Amino acid sequence: MLEQPLFSKWSAFGIVAGLIWLGTASGLGFLASLPALTLGSLMLGSGVSQLLWPGDQRATQIGALAGVVGAVLALPYALGVGLGSALVLLAAALGAAWGAGRMAIQLEPHYEAVPIPKVSGALPAKVAIDEAILGFEQFGPAGYPLDGTLERVVGEVDALHDQLSEQGLIEKPDAYHVAPPALTDPEIRKGQAAGHEIEILRFESGYSPPINEPGRERWLGYDASRDGYAYVMRHQGAPRPWMICTNGYRMGHAAIDAGLFARFFDRLGLNVLIPVLPLHGPRKMSWHSGTGFLGIDVMDTLHGEAQAMWDMRRLLSWVQAQDAPRVGAIGLSLGGYTTALFASVTEGLSCAIPGIPLSDMTRVVARHGAAHQFQYAKTVGFDLDRVREVMRVVSPLALYPKVPLEGRMLFGATADRLVTPDHVRDLWRHWEEPEIVWYHGGHVTFRGEKDVWAGVDRTIREAGLTH
Repeated sequence: MLEQPLFSKWSAFGIVAGLIWLGTASGLGFLASLPALTLGSLMLGSGVSQLLWPGDQRATQIGALAGVVGAVLALPYALGVGLGSALVLLAAALGAAWGAGRMAIQLEPHYEAVPIPKVSGALPAKVAIDEAILGFEQFGPAGYPLDGTLERVVGEVDALHDQLSEQGLIEKPDAYHVAPPALTDPEIRKGQAAGHEIEILRFESGYSPPINEPGRERWLGYDASRDGYAYVMRHQGAPRPWMICTNGYRMGHAAIDAGLFARFFDRLGLNVLIPVLPLHGPRKMSWHSGTGFLGIDVMDTLHGEAQAMWDMRRLLSWVQAQDAPRVGAIGLSLGGYTTALFASVTEGLSCAIPGIPLSDMTRVVARHGAAHQFQYAKTVGFDLDRVREVMRVVSPLALYPKVPLEGRMLFGATADRLVTPDHVRDLWRHWEEPEIVWYHGGHVTFRGEKDVWAGVDRTIREAGLTH
């Protein structure tokens, strides 16, 4: 049984690693010592925080990130300190990351109807990867600006809440989604990605938020999202079934997405279409794919998902025009959320498989936002319950899947730190408890889980999609 500690022995890994890195840095020149001093300070500070103040998620995230970065930089230090000392630095950094992962497991509460994680030697390492990703995200533009943005967001939420209430859309959110025109003639060019020949589809999206809806003009000003994109891998010859594979948050690049979903093309003989979510990949607004899609700006998240539904329904019409005998859908993380929503607003899917899906946007924002930021947001009227009501129009927990029960399947991680297991459980319950596969790992370690892919392949096969 997992215990909630007052003080934790696992913090020792970070403390010892930090002291080793700081001690090594003291014998180096000024420039060479800077990375070691920085990483050692972060490991030591994270370890002390885990020891004295367990519960602050940022402590384990920074410890894991420093450990992972330290593991990468340790061997180059062999040029200055010798191979033996570099191996000690490597072991210390890996230990700091492992200890942060083990501490994170200890801090997470047990969720009803979710298997308790089996803590093996490998599980903390898997969780440490999640923690390092979250630690990296801390250095992005995650703060709440004090320039009136929060007040604007609160005003937009209140105004949209009033509009949706008057239109009856909070109670009947499916009516929010208007059927788009069919996609008939996208621009197609050939390319290469992940060792495969792909087609890159580009088309004018045509999506526009409803007139007078708060945030409409701002969303229309995001020029990069006016064009829709998708990556296609298809076999020559007779028509085959298709899988629509939706990328996760921060993805959207052909090399990454094609490599991740190529198994459906290579092993199952399916044609594959990978839609690019708004604000991702070639549709991004900044150097980092996905920036602006998730965060405090509620209307941007809502319009992002609404446009994803519009674009994906258009892409489905294009796929069906290729004489596809059957079409299935799978998505990962944010793509799992989007796949679940897609399966609830469109007809014609034989199966739908949300993998490691978030199911409640407000829950994700609340978990990964810093506590002091939320305290400030509340003082200006930011109300998560009100936001949740507004987000019902793009929530898979408010709409019902149109895919047959036997074509539904989910998988989730018992020790997921990015999308906690209660998201998967809640969607599973809402979907009338179809097959679900739980694996003992973190958010990004699903690729090596045989039980997951056995369940996915079984669902696809039973839905009649395998070639």
